Amino acid sequence: MNKIREKMQNFMVGRYGVDQLGRFTMYGALVFLIISMFARNNWFYLIALVLLVVTYIRMFSRKHSNRYAENEKYLEWKDKFFGLFRGGAGKTKDKDHCYFKCPNCKQKIRVPKGKGTISIHCPKCNNDFIKRT
Repeated sequence: MNKIREKMQNFMVGRYGVDQLGRFTMYGALVFLIISMFARNNWFYLIALVLLVVTYIRMFSRKHSNRYAENEKYLEWKDKFFGLFRGGAGKTKDKDHCYFKCPNCKQKIRVPKGKGTISIHCPKCNNDFIKRT
């Protein structure tokens, strides 16, 4: 039993392994397999098979930078998608400004980036606080 474990560990040395995108495709394949059992439709089975093949190709790949870039794109897409349900994606994504919450009243305040350490005045409660932009 230990020899099998050692051989598997040696085989996986230098391989990419499983990441969030890999888990997503595995769970997607599982869902499509279950649907294909009840739907009696070969298209669902084919989609599940393709997802499994993609998952294993990514898992056994030695091109770490490519797989990492794919996973980053997936995570970026996932954040945008679920951000829609968290009150709008990209509302505070601004390259020219930083957003801070007033420690007193929790008002969101927009200030320009790259100004160093500045004193921020809250227009709602007239509280002043210092932050680095």
